Amino acid sequence: MNQDVYHDKEIFLQNYEDMKRSLRIYIYPHNKNDPFANALLPEESNQEPGGNYASEAYFKNVLYKSHFITKDPSKADFFFLPFSIASLRHDPRIGVGGLADFIREYMRNISHDYPYWNQTGGADHFYAACHSIGRVAMEKVEHVKSNAIQVICSSSYFLPNYFSHKDVSLPQIWPRHDEPQDLANTSRRKKLAFFAGTIMSPVRKSLAETWKDDSSIFAHDGRLKTPYSDHLLGSKYCIHAKGFEVNTARIGDALYYGCVPVILADYYDLPFMDILNWRAFSVVIMATDIPNLKKILQEISPQEYSVLQANVLKVRKHFQWHKSPVNFDAFYMVMYELWLRRSSVRILS
Repeated sequence: MNQDVYHDKEIFLQNYEDMKRSLRIYIYPHNKNDPFANALLPEESNQEPGGNYASEAYFKNVLYKSHFITKDPSKADFFFLPFSIASLRHDPRIGVGGLADFIREYMRNISHDYPYWNQTGGADHFYAACHSIGRVAMEKVEHVKSNAIQVICSSSYFLPNYFSHKDVSLPQIWPRHDEPQDLANTSRRKKLAFFAGTIMSPVRKSLAETWKDDSSIFAHDGRLKTPYSDHLLGSKYCIHAKGFEVNTARIGDALYYGCVPVILADYYDLPFMDILNWRAFSVVIMATDIPNLKKILQEISPQEYSVLQANVLKVRKHFQWHKSPVNFDAFYMVMYELWLRRSSVRILS
């Protein structure tokens, strides 16, 4: 087993420094008087983003404040389309039903008022969306879906409009800031594996029905009566099971609390796959292996588990957001994924 958490750490660190030094992003400008400034400009609230889809707001807010921004489009490697799918979705003037029309009109204006989209067919443009409703928003702009880089949480190989070589998997992370203590101590992790969540997919139904009465695998349907964090800290393995989409915040939860993720989401293009060796810090199995789950986990030796858990602690920094970016955090990792795609843009150009 390759125990290194990076595919090639030396190359990653060298390229990472190049990225921080050279990458430049141009954001299409909008002013505060725009009637949809709430969706086109960063959030002005002093409160940090929250909820399951906070990754979208974090990424956008931090990008605007970062050193990557250039006011000179001739120096830009990429162009950011700053519409917020989450904001538009909750805006009573737009809502879910009006998303596709809004994006179509927005792209029509961008391609008419600026020359940059037409120079590359949009191959050097990107947008960010964490809620899967972002795919509905692109239904009437096939050229955006096909050409622009989609930085999205719902990143599945199974979907016809997601292209792993072009698009970027955005990690879905529930924001947390109170650092849990003593994560390296595995002696308090008495449970073999843990899952809790609404049973709204065949994968979760199979998981709950197979292991609902087991003493070492805790598979719970619905909300817990005890703190969620206690289960994450008290389990060796924490299960990420596909719901409506392949992505949930459970991988970020597991890593934050030092629990080795077990990934039950077939066709999930896991975040930062270009950089991280997921098998060094997680257990990836097919949904068809749910009946064998206990056997698979019990066959992992204590020594192998120690390596997995130690590697979880190494990579958890890559799955955290901050109001101001911190080296190697989720923001910088997404920027690195974009930087890796700059050569493809030139070919498409």
